[in-house]
Amino acid sequence: MAIFETILNVDISKVNGDSKISNKGMLSILESVACMHSDKAGYGIKEIPLTRLSWIQLNWKVKILRRPYYGENLKIRTWARIDSKVSTLRDFEVLDKDNNQLCIATTRWTLINIDTQSLTKINDDIINKYNPENISIMPDFEFKKLSEPTDFSNEYVYTTQRRDIDVNNHMHNLNYLDLAYEALPEDVYNTETFNNIEIMYKKAIRLGDTSKCLYSKENNINTVVIKSMDSKDLHCIINLW
Repeated sequence: MAIFETILNVDISKVNGDSKISNKGMLSILESVACMHSDKAGYGIKEIPLTRLSWIQLNWKVKILRRPYYGENLKIRTWARIDSKVSTLRDFEVLDKDNNQLCIATTRWTLINIDTQSLTKINDDIINKYNPENISIMPDFEFKKLSEPTDFSNEYVYTTQRRDIDVNNHMHNLNYLDLAYEALPEDVYNTETFNNIEIMYKKAIRLGDTSKCLYSKENNINTVVIKSMDSKDLHCIINLW
Protein backbone atom coordinates (compact mmCIF):
# COMPACT_ATOMS: atom_id res chain seq x y z
CA MET A 1 0.00 0.00 0.00
CA ALA A 2 3.02 2.29 -0.21
CA ILE A 3 1.74 3.83 -3.47
CA PHE A 4 -2.02 3.79 -3.98
CA GLU A 5 -3.14 3.88 -7.62
CA THR A 6 -6.54 4.12 -9.29
CA ILE A 7 -8.22 5.18 -12.54
CA LEU A 8 -10.82 7.95 -12.58
CA ASN A 9 -12.73 9.57 -15.43
CA VAL A 10 -13.03 13.33 -16.01
CA ASP A 11 -16.79 13.78 -15.72
CA ILE A 12 -18.96 16.78 -16.56
CA SER A 13 -18.70 18.28 -13.05
CA LYS A 14 -14.91 18.57 -13.38
CA VAL A 15 -14.63 20.66 -16.57
CA ASN A 16 -14.95 24.28 -17.67
CA GLY A 17 -16.63 25.67 -20.77
CA ASP A 18 -13.73 24.53 -22.96
CA SER A 19 -14.29 20.89 -21.85
CA LYS A 20 -10.92 20.83 -20.06
CA ILE A 21 -10.56 20.03 -16.38
CA SER A 22 -10.90 23.02 -14.06
CA ASN A 23 -8.62 23.67 -11.13
CA LYS A 24 -11.36 22.72 -8.70
CA GLY A 25 -12.03 19.62 -10.78
CA MET A 26 -8.40 18.53 -10.55
CA LEU A 27 -8.23 19.17 -6.81
CA SER A 28 -11.49 17.30 -6.35
CA ILE A 29 -10.03 14.22 -8.06
CA LEU A 30 -6.88 14.38 -5.93
CA GLU A 31 -8.96 14.76 -2.79
CA SER A 32 -11.12 11.75 -3.73
CA VAL A 33 -8.07 9.55 -4.27
CA ALA A 34 -6.58 10.65 -0.94
CA CYS A 35 -9.84 9.57 0.72
CA MET A 36 -9.71 6.20 -1.06
CA HIS A 37 -6.18 5.63 0.23
CA SER A 38 -7.22 6.50 3.78
CA ASP A 39 -10.19 4.13 3.48
CA LYS A 40 -7.75 1.34 2.64
CA ALA A 41 -5.50 2.29 5.56
CA GLY A 42 -8.39 2.20 8.03
CA TYR A 43 -8.42 5.92 8.82
CA GLY A 44 -10.96 7.13 6.27
CA ILE A 45 -14.26 8.95 6.60
CA LYS A 46 -16.21 5.73 7.28
CA GLU A 47 -13.95 4.96 10.25
CA ILE A 48 -14.37 8.35 11.98
CA PRO A 49 -17.18 7.10 14.28
CA LEU A 50 -14.84 4.34 15.50
CA THR A 51 -11.44 6.06 15.54
CA ARG A 52 -12.83 9.50 16.57
CA LEU A 53 -10.07 10.86 14.32
CA SER A 54 -10.35 12.97 11.20
CA TRP A 55 -7.77 14.30 8.73
CA ILE A 56 -7.65 18.08 8.24
CA GLN A 57 -5.83 19.55 5.26
CA LEU A 58 -3.32 22.34 5.90
CA ASN A 59 -1.77 23.03 2.48
CA TRP A 60 -1.94 22.43 -1.27
CA LYS A 61 0.81 22.84 -3.85
CA VAL A 62 -0.32 21.87 -7.35
CA LYS A 63 1.25 22.14 -10.81
CA ILE A 64 -0.82 21.28 -13.88
CA LEU A 65 1.29 20.30 -16.90
CA ARG A 66 -1.54 19.49 -19.31
CA ARG A 67 -5.27 19.79 -18.73
CA PRO A 68 -7.14 16.60 -19.59
CA TYR A 69 -10.44 16.81 -21.47
CA TYR A 70 -13.91 15.67 -20.53
CA GLY A 71 -14.11 11.88 -20.78
CA GLU A 72 -10.40 11.16 -20.39
CA ASN A 73 -9.38 8.39 -18.05
CA LEU A 74 -6.70 9.44 -15.59
CA LYS A 75 -4.28 7.27 -13.64
CA ILE A 76 -3.79 8.85 -10.23
CA ARG A 77 -1.01 7.75 -7.89
CA THR A 78 -0.68 8.94 -4.29
CA TRP A 79 1.50 8.14 -1.31
CA ALA A 80 2.17 9.39 2.20
CA ARG A 81 5.41 10.95 3.42
CA ILE A 82 6.48 11.52 7.01
CA ASP A 83 6.60 15.17 8.07
CA SER A 84 6.34 15.35 11.88
CA LYS A 85 4.37 13.88 14.77
CA VAL A 86 1.54 16.35 14.19
CA SER A 87 1.44 16.55 10.38
CA THR A 88 2.04 14.35 7.40
CA LEU A 89 2.65 14.92 3.70
CA ARG A 90 0.85 13.35 0.74
CA ASP A 91 2.06 13.50 -2.85
CA PHE A 92 0.16 12.92 -6.09
CA GLU A 93 0.96 12.16 -9.71
CA VAL A 94 -1.67 12.25 -12.47
CA LEU A 95 -0.94 10.42 -15.73
CA ASP A 96 -2.76 9.96 -19.03
CA LYS A 97 -3.31 6.61 -20.82
CA ASP A 98 0.21 6.81 -22.26
CA ASN A 99 1.73 7.52 -18.82
CA ASN A 100 2.46 11.14 -19.68
CA GLN A 101 2.51 13.32 -16.55
CA LEU A 102 -0.46 15.70 -16.43
CA CYS A 103 -0.27 17.04 -12.89
CA ILE A 104 1.90 16.79 -9.79
CA ALA A 105 0.92 17.90 -6.30
CA THR A 106 1.98 17.77 -2.69
CA THR A 107 -0.19 18.40 0.36
CA ARG A 108 0.12 18.62 4.13
CA TRP A 109 -2.38 17.23 6.66
CA THR A 110 -2.95 17.02 10.38
CA LEU A 111 -5.11 14.71 12.47
CA ILE A 112 -7.71 15.93 14.96
CA ASN A 113 -9.78 14.27 17.67
CA ILE A 114 -13.39 15.04 16.70
CA ASP A 115 -14.55 15.02 20.32
CA THR A 116 -12.02 17.56 21.62
CA GLN A 117 -11.28 19.28 18.27
CA SER A 118 -7.59 19.11 19.26
CA LEU A 119 -4.55 17.95 17.31
CA THR A 120 -3.68 14.29 17.75
CA LYS A 121 -0.19 12.82 17.62
CA ILE A 122 0.31 10.79 14.45
CA ASN A 123 1.78 7.72 16.12
CA ASP A 124 3.71 4.84 14.55
CA ASP A 125 0.62 2.65 14.33
CA ILE A 126 -1.14 5.20 12.13
CA ILE A 127 1.99 5.90 10.08
CA ASN A 128 2.62 2.22 9.43
CA LYS A 129 -0.91 1.71 8.09
CA TYR A 130 0.01 4.09 5.25
CA ASN A 131 3.46 2.55 4.66
CA PRO A 132 4.98 5.96 3.79
CA GLU A 133 7.45 6.53 0.96
CA ASN A 134 10.56 8.72 0.88
CA ILE A 135 9.89 9.87 -2.69
CA SER A 136 9.01 13.55 -3.13
CA ILE A 137 7.10 14.53 -6.28
CA MET A 138 8.47 18.09 -5.81
CA PRO A 139 11.95 17.56 -4.35
CA ASP A 140 12.88 21.26 -4.48
CA PHE A 141 9.73 22.46 -2.70
CA GLU A 142 8.84 22.69 0.98
CA PHE A 143 5.84 24.30 2.60
CA LYS A 144 6.48 27.69 4.18
CA LYS A 145 4.15 30.24 5.68
CA LEU A 146 2.51 32.34 2.97
CA SER A 147 2.64 36.09 3.45
CA GLU A 148 -0.26 38.50 3.15
CA PRO A 149 0.15 41.30 0.56
CA THR A 150 0.09 44.85 1.89
CA ASP A 151 -2.32 46.28 -0.69
CA PHE A 152 -5.52 44.91 -2.21
CA SER A 153 -7.45 45.99 -5.29
CA ASN A 154 -10.59 43.85 -5.04
CA GLU A 155 -12.88 42.58 -2.28
CA TYR A 156 -15.62 39.96 -2.23
CA VAL A 157 -17.81 39.25 0.81
CA TYR A 158 -19.48 35.88 1.38
CA THR A 159 -21.62 34.31 4.11
CA THR A 160 -21.13 30.56 4.45
CA GLN A 161 -24.11 28.45 3.36
CA ARG A 162 -25.20 24.93 4.31
CA ARG A 163 -23.91 23.65 0.96
CA ASP A 164 -20.37 24.68 1.92
CA ILE A 165 -20.09 22.47 5.02
CA ASP A 166 -18.14 19.19 5.03
CA VAL A 167 -17.91 16.13 7.31
CA ASN A 168 -15.88 18.14 9.84
CA ASN A 169 -18.57 20.86 10.07
CA HIS A 170 -16.24 23.37 8.40
CA MET A 171 -16.33 24.97 4.98
CA HIS A 172 -15.10 22.31 2.57
CA ASN A 173 -11.48 22.85 1.48
CA LEU A 174 -12.29 23.21 -2.20
CA ASN A 175 -14.92 25.88 -1.58
CA TYR A 176 -12.18 28.29 -0.51
CA LEU A 177 -11.00 28.10 -4.11
CA ASP A 178 -14.50 29.10 -5.25
CA LEU A 179 -14.28 32.20 -3.04
CA ALA A 180 -10.87 33.06 -4.49
CA TYR A 181 -12.27 32.96 -8.02
CA GLU A 182 -15.16 35.24 -7.03
CA ALA A 183 -12.62 37.77 -5.73
CA LEU A 184 -10.66 37.93 -9.00
CA PRO A 185 -11.07 41.00 -11.22
CA GLU A 186 -13.08 40.22 -14.35
CA ASP A 187 -10.13 40.59 -16.73
CA VAL A 188 -7.96 38.24 -14.65
CA TYR A 189 -10.75 35.67 -14.33
CA ASN A 190 -11.41 35.71 -18.09
CA THR A 191 -7.82 35.62 -19.36
CA GLU A 192 -5.61 33.70 -16.91
CA THR A 193 -5.48 29.91 -16.55
CA PHE A 194 -3.55 29.36 -13.28
CA ASN A 195 -1.63 26.14 -13.78
CA ASN A 196 0.06 26.70 -10.42
CA ILE A 197 -1.88 26.71 -7.16
CA GLU A 198 -0.68 27.07 -3.59
CA ILE A 199 -3.09 27.19 -0.66
CA MET A 200 -2.49 27.62 3.08
CA TYR A 201 -5.43 27.03 5.41
CA LYS A 202 -5.37 28.60 8.87
CA LYS A 203 -8.64 28.96 10.79
CA ALA A 204 -11.71 27.07 9.55
CA ILE A 205 -14.79 28.92 8.33
CA ARG A 206 -18.05 27.66 9.82
CA LEU A 207 -21.72 27.85 8.88
CA GLY A 208 -23.03 31.41 9.01
CA ASP A 209 -19.59 33.05 9.14
CA THR A 210 -19.21 36.09 6.90
CA SER A 211 -15.76 36.43 5.35
CA LYS A 212 -14.04 38.97 3.16
CA CYS A 213 -11.86 37.82 0.27
CA LEU A 214 -9.14 40.34 -0.60
CA TYR A 215 -7.35 40.25 -3.97
CA SER A 216 -3.84 41.43 -4.84
CA LYS A 217 -1.37 40.83 -7.66
CA GLU A 218 2.38 41.05 -7.05
CA ASN A 219 5.20 39.66 -9.20
CA ASN A 220 2.66 37.97 -11.51
CA ILE A 221 1.14 35.99 -8.62
CA ASN A 222 -2.56 36.46 -7.93
CA THR A 223 -3.23 36.26 -4.19
CA VAL A 224 -6.54 36.03 -2.39
CA VAL A 225 -6.55 36.41 1.39
CA ILE A 226 -9.71 35.21 3.14
CA LYS A 227 -10.31 36.77 6.56
CA SER A 228 -13.07 37.40 9.04
CA MET A 229 -14.90 40.71 8.54
CA ASP A 230 -13.06 42.27 11.49
CA SER A 231 -9.72 40.98 10.11
CA LYS A 232 -8.92 39.25 13.41
CA ASP A 233 -9.01 35.74 11.93
CA LEU A 234 -7.00 34.63 8.91
CA HIS A 235 -8.82 31.74 7.25
CA CYS A 236 -6.81 31.07 4.12
CA ILE A 237 -4.27 32.41 1.63
CA ILE A 238 -4.47 31.27 -1.98
CA ASN A 239 -1.80 31.96 -4.62
CA LEU A 240 -2.62 31.45 -8.31
CA TRP A 241 -0.29 31.91 -11.27
